[in-house]
Amino acid sequence: MTIQDKQPNVDGKAVKWSDYLKSGNRIFIGSNAAVPNALIDDLIEHSAGLHDIETVHILTLSENVWAKPEHKDLFKVNSLFIGGKNIREAIAEGRGDYTPCFISDVPRLFNENSLPLDVALIMVSPPDEFGYCSLGVSVDIVSAAVKAAKYVIAQVNPKMPRTNGHSFVHINQVHAWLNAEQDLPQVSPPEVDRRTEQIGQYVAMLIENGATLQIGIGKIPEAVLKYLGNHKDLGIHSEMISDGIVDLMVKGVINNRRKTYHKGKTVATFCIGTQKVYDFVDSNPHVEFYPSEHINSPVKIAKNDHMVSINSAIEVDLTGQVVSDSIGYQFYSGIGGQVDFIRGASLSKGGKPIIALPSTTKDGKISRIVAHITEGGGVVTSRGHVSYVVTEFGIASLQGKSIRERALELIKIAHPKFREQLLADVRKHYWVPEYQESSPSSVPELGTIEMKRFNFANINYILRPLAPADERKLQEFFYSHNKETLMMRYNHHITQMTREKSCNLVSVNQHVDLALCFTKKDSLGEAIQAVARYYYIENINSGEVAFVIKESLRGRGMASTLLGEMIAIAKIRKLDSLVACVRSDNASMLKVFEKSGFVRQPSEDFDEVSLKLPLTEIAAES
Repeated sequence: MTIQDKQPNVDGKAVKWSDYLKSGNRIFIGSNAAVPNALIDDLIEHSAGLHDIETVHILTLSENVWAKPEHKDLFKVNSLFIGGKNIREAIAEGRGDYTPCFISDVPRLFNENSLPLDVALIMVSPPDEFGYCSLGVSVDIVSAAVKAAKYVIAQVNPKMPRTNGHSFVHINQVHAWLNAEQDLPQVSPPEVDRRTEQIGQYVAMLIENGATLQIGIGKIPEAVLKYLGNHKDLGIHSEMISDGIVDLMVKGVINNRRKTYHKGKTVATFCIGTQKVYDFVDSNPHVEFYPSEHINSPVKIAKNDHMVSINSAIEVDLTGQVVSDSIGYQFYSGIGGQVDFIRGASLSKGGKPIIALPSTTKDGKISRIVAHITEGGGVVTSRGHVSYVVTEFGIASLQGKSIRERALELIKIAHPKFREQLLADVRKHYWVPEYQESSPSSVPELGTIEMKRFNFANINYILRPLAPADERKLQEFFYSHNKETLMMRYNHHITQMTREKSCNLVSVNQHVDLALCFTKKDSLGEAIQAVARYYYIENINSGEVAFVIKESLRGRGMASTLLGEMIAIAKIRKLDSLVACVRSDNASMLKVFEKSGFVRQPSEDFDEVSLKLPLTEIAAES
């Protein structure tokens, strides 16, 4: 089997590779699931007299035979995104190179002669009656390579789907071809473990109905998609799509109705998955593929309101810097489209750039939330780009946060066994003041996901533990109160909430005491709407309860909900009772307690009412 001279609609005569390719040339190899393996094999078989050919490509789902040591004199690897065993080994051993770049910028490298291409080796579908072949499952940077290369040599594969969008190449753009049937590589959805499921649940909580998503492939994306089944009117503007996207489109969860750019269409640059996704995109008018310079353009991404980008990382430091292409000095993957989409989402109206990663390495021995970046590691996404970082321990909100607040937010979602050391490390640099003594602690009794969504008067609120990073939020909450509220809560007219005092109130050992809050996120950021807590009284195995609700939100059920959560947690912790002391003129608060089963106790103070809820009796009755 040899390549053929292209003639309109018919195979031409056999030609030599040397007619198109010279030693020292640079060739492009098709991307992702569209690697023209038969062309590569044919080139190797007929490579006599050729040497030092530079191969340029991104991720290639292939055996990557050109990167094997036995072909080092014929090919020199230059990968723009590292993937696959042979590619990674070639770069690690110095036989290959890694060129870091944004995927949206790759076409410029070809067009402006930073990486001029002599030959592009691509895979296409058979031409239609008008002479148009489809780039199928991988348009991405292949489209730019076709336009920039001096010669285009195509593997015509009848198993390549015909995809819609800007995916077509006319036969007149092809200089030679090889007819060769080839199964597309299949990547099955990975098994999702428990901690990855928790990450998926937290990320799903950040995604509102009507959002447009960018999401990749792997355990975390699979977990996120799993928990989007009850969402509505989602859209897709993504570098890639996979089987999980297909499932949600079939269910109608993804319908692209509320998109503000490419409305009504799922748009991507390539797809990877099983035969299910390849069959789904074949001639599907609801899915369109566009070149990377279009889909990955931050300006175009930002045209989608409520754009959510979900990307992963190798490690994140306590200032928010993201390392995602290297493990120390070892280059592992690439920049890819991460920065393109994070920047695009941050520019989007209501957009959310998210980095999601497990809190530790697989063996649990190394934290992936770190005080400082591992030596040799490189920052892909800057500390100014990321709004949210998610692990199995929760969500760190970084947008608009100081270094001190970022450190505390990120320590909160680190694995508990690393939190004290992380706090000690950042205190060395005075990022966190000396009065911040405690690292964040968790409330496992809330469930595996320590956040709950509630709706009061058709507005969504999040119930979660109060945390050290809430110091400023608690100050703002305090200064929002009127004099009456301050008197009812503190029993005297308190006028100041210092940083030290606020820090003390949010630095709760949640395993002993308990502090919960309701928050609401809007264009002004996240704000505390209510706080409830109990202080543990060891000698009577009881908790003294107190809470305060924002004045404008009273009477909607927030107080009863918070009290109900605290009662449930106190019972799990086997407390004997909960007690409270309320001003006698605070009728609304007394009503909340008595409605929840608290009983008034004898008191010598006529200005205050003591109440008690026996929990052991409740537990026995239940």
